Amino acid sequence: MPPPFPSAGGSRPGHFQRRNNDPFANIRRNHRIKVPQVRVISPEGKQLGILDTPKAVTLALEVGLDLVELAPNAQPPVCRIMDFGKYVYEEQKKHSHAKTTASKIKEIEFTARIELHDYQTKLRHAEEFLSHGNKVKLRLKFRGREMAHTEIGFGVIKRAVADLAGMGHPDAEPKLIARNVNVMLTPLPVNKRKPKFHIEPGADGA
Repeated sequence: MPPPFPSAGGSRPGHFQRRNNDPFANIRRNHRIKVPQVRVISPEGKQLGILDTPKAVTLALEVGLDLVELAPNAQPPVCRIMDFGKYVYEEQKKHSHAKTTASKIKEIEFTARIELHDYQTKLRHAEEFLSHGNKVKLRLKFRGREMAHTEIGFGVIKRAVADLAGMGHPDAEPKLIARNVNVMLTPLPVNKRKPKFHIEPGADGA
C-alpha cells in the first residue's frame, strides 16, 4: 500500500538538511579535490604546471599548507598551495573592512538657494563627521526650474568643498547625476585637520 503522502524531495525519513552559511565551505581543498590532475600555483604565486592531484596534495601537506581549488571550472582546475585558514581570515577581514567603510559614509544635503545660516550649520555637521574619521558625501538637489541654472548648484558645492578643505579633500570633481550634484570628501590625517566651523569641546581654552 503506497504511503498517504509523497515524500518531499526524496529525503530520508527523519533526515533534515542543514543550510551551511559558511561561504568558504564549498571551496574544495586537499583530499576533497577529486579530479585526476590540477594546475598548481606555488605559495609565492609561481606556476608549477599540471600535476597529478595526489602528488599536488602531498606537496602542499609536506610544507604544512593546503592545496586549495581556486578555479574549479578551468581545464584542468587551478589550485594554489596556501594556508587555507589564513586565506579565510584575510577574506573575512577584507569583507568586514568593506562593510565598515560603507557604514562610515555620512551625507550632507544642500539646496541651490540655501540660506547662509543653514549652510554654515551643515558645514559644521560635515566637519564633525570628518573629525570622527567618516567620509562625507555632499549632495545638492535641484528643484523644479533650478536645473536651468546648474552653475548655481555647482557654485554652492564648490564653495562647500573649499570651506571644508581644512578637514577633508574631494575624491574627485563634483558631478551632476540626474538632478543632483555629488562629491565625496575623505578626511585629512588627524594632525592636518583644521576646523573652520566646528569647535571641539575645550578647544577655546575655557
